[in-house]
Amino acid sequence: MKAIIQGKETEYEQRDGQWRPKTGDETDIQVLNDGRLLVKYNNEVFTARLVEVNKQDKKVTLYIGNKKTEVSIKEPLDDLLHAMGLDKLNSQKADDIKAPMPGLVLNILVSPGDQVKKGDKLLVLEAMKMENIIKATGDGTVARILVDKGQAVDKNQKLVIFE
Repeated sequence: MKAIIQGKETEYEQRDGQWRPKTGDETDIQVLNDGRLLVKYNNEVFTARLVEVNKQDKKVTLYIGNKKTEVSIKEPLDDLLHAMGLDKLNSQKADDIKAPMPGLVLNILVSPGDQVKKGDKLLVLEAMKMENIIKATGDGTVARILVDKGQAVDKNQKLVIFE
């Protein structure tokens, strides 16, 4: 496994219940009983608190002291897919968004020109007294928003157009 922190890539392996670099830096990472991480780096000791694990994007967000740090994880399969040119197949262009059901637009969370990634929240649609978050189906740039806040929409009505 490789970890990328602030652009620096280090390869790790698990030995004796701890993550240790294969070569180079003197780093040990140990998971404590309360879920915190004890990080030993070049004779300094840091305690890190896990904030978020995003398995889809292979990113881990930590607080080390008061500083928020993002760690990207790269597995051997990721390197193989990249070498074969297959790593870009997973990202897809966003499709135009249609209303999945009739409802009322409660809130619009994006504007024309906004860059969105797959899964980003676009708008809130109320249907049958429930709030439904409508999310992007892929990566793209919002070209136009075809509805207004407070507007009633029909099923399959276009809501958001992407470039």
